[in-house]
Amino acid sequence: MDVKTLSTIIGHVSSSTTLNVYAHVTDEMRRTAAVKIDQGIGKAEPPAGSGMTPRKPAPSTFQAHKGQRRKAGTGCVTQISEKLWEWRYSPIWSDGQKHARNVYAHSEEECEKLLADIIAEMRAEIAAEREQLKAEPKAG
Repeated sequence: MDVKTLSTIIGHVSSSTTLNVYAHVTDEMRRTAAVKIDQGIGKAEPPAGSGMTPRKPAPSTFQAHKGQRRKAGTGCVTQISEKLWEWRYSPIWSDGQKHARNVYAHSEEECEKLLADIIAEMRAEIAAEREQLKAEPKAG
């Protein structure tokens, strides 16, 4: 699956977040890339009998981590790795669209603290935006 689709499915705002968290390069991938570069740029033949012919990498064993359901309006905190937590908050704004924000921290407690602060900030932003929309004269 392409990174952009995966990023959307697992709820990351940016595909670079997905790549930074889940992508890795193996020694086999490096060797394969070196052979391809040698063949493409240097017009070199792969070394005979070395087993260095380019091949597709093995299928990924990636398993998406499903976070726990939380009460609406409280965000979602998930553990990505042993020392990495992610929280996501996606309120509906005045334009009727969800606008998500993600933050990463090194512990669940740190995530919860950041989450509480950001939820309060976003609620204030949404309220201010709604007030501004009410104050604007309607075109008629």
